[in-house]
Amino acid sequence: QVKLVESGGGSAQTGGSLQLSCAASGLNFGDTAMGWFRRAPGKEPEFVASVSWSGNSRDYGRSVEGRCTISKDFAKNTMNMNLNDLRPEDTGIYYCTADRKGSGLWSRWDYKGQGIQVTVSS
Repeated sequence: QVKLVESGGGSAQTGGSLQLSCAASGLNFGDTAMGWFRRAPGKEPEFVASVSWSGNSRDYGRSVEGRCTISKDFAKNTMNMNLNDLRPEDTGIYYCTADRKGSGLWSRWDYKGQGIQVTVSS
């Protein structure tokens, strides 16, 4: 059974930084693309970032490009994301996703975590 567990959310100030982590189990981590989506209240899920199965290729959503770094820790079967220069519009529920191929579309990901709240205040 695939399990994705997010951690690291909470409250932060504008201009600050946060790190989100996703611990994955029940899948071949070395052969799986991983990603983050976020959902603001009343909105559709928005692509934030993804990393390829090898960890060598990364994609970022336009709203976080230049402020975000995503990586895979193969020793811990964990994906990490650092988001800097936080803005109130970064507020939302962040979901960890996993899939053999990866995509910028929410519906294309086979596995999704429960989500974790991030709130950025000014």
